[in-house]
Amino acid sequence: MTEKAKTDAWTFVHHQASEAEWTPGLREIFDYRDLGIKEGTKGDYVAHVIRANGRKSADKVQRWHMHDCTFQLVYVLNGWATFEYEGQGVHTIRKGDTVLQTPKIKHREIDCSEDFEVLEIVAPADFKTITLDDEEVAAAQ
Repeated sequence: MTEKAKTDAWTFVHHQASEAEWTPGLREIFDYRDLGIKEGTKGDYVAHVIRANGRKSADKVQRWHMHDCTFQLVYVLNGWATFEYEGQGVHTIRKGDTVLQTPKIKHREIDCSEDFEVLEIVAPADFKTITLDDEEVAAAQ
């Protein structure tokens, strides 16, 4: 299928904030608002807003991990978070910042503010998250 034929199958989406539903997702300390892009792009992309929910529990994604995806963009809507990225060091992202995470880059969250909120766009929509063990982390550094 050509790229044009693929995108011609996409549908128009108007996701209204007044009808937003916040649900649990990958991270226990965050709530997620799906923006309807997964359905609109027939699974080519997913877009969601992720926000801190006040929980303080540790979770597996604070360990080194990677996402099996071809595209991942993060735009910070509010607050800040500190991440460490394989080969890129430690970065603190703040309101207005954008991060383009290269495919399968190993990374971990170190800390985030109580008001942290981001827009994240990922392809494909059904990407997998892989938690790394200590040997894999040592080999990456």
